[in-house]
Amino acid sequence: MAFDAGLVDWVIEAMEPVGTVTFRKMMGGAVLYLDGVVFAVVDDGEVWLKGDAESEAIWDEAGCDRFTFTGSDGQAQVMNYRRAPSDVYDDAEAMREWAAIAVAAGQRAAVKKRPKKPKA
Repeated sequence: MAFDAGLVDWVIEAMEPVGTVTFRKMMGGAVLYLDGVVFAVVDDGEVWLKGDAESEAIWDEAGCDRFTFTGSDGQAQVMNYRRAPSDVYDDAEAMREWAAIAVAAGQRAAVKKRPKKPKA
């Protein structure tokens, strides 16, 4: 992964009317959160938006590739993120529309997580 500060800044600016975008650098890239909900990954100059089973058909219809990488075992790994459509890079409204799908997927994923067990 490669961190692209300019692209992260663009996403933050485009999403400002919707909420607060924060990020965490991870493995050279960045994981983006909207008001605490994971919705995107920025890697090598690309925005990858969160998907799930419910939004899969939307991403497929738009022709958005899946995020894949080679794991330490040499095997191809697939994550539940889709390459953002090209219009999100120069159209803030498009960014917000596509990100809304990703935020909804992030919210659904957060609901599925089990609560942490209290430490003994």
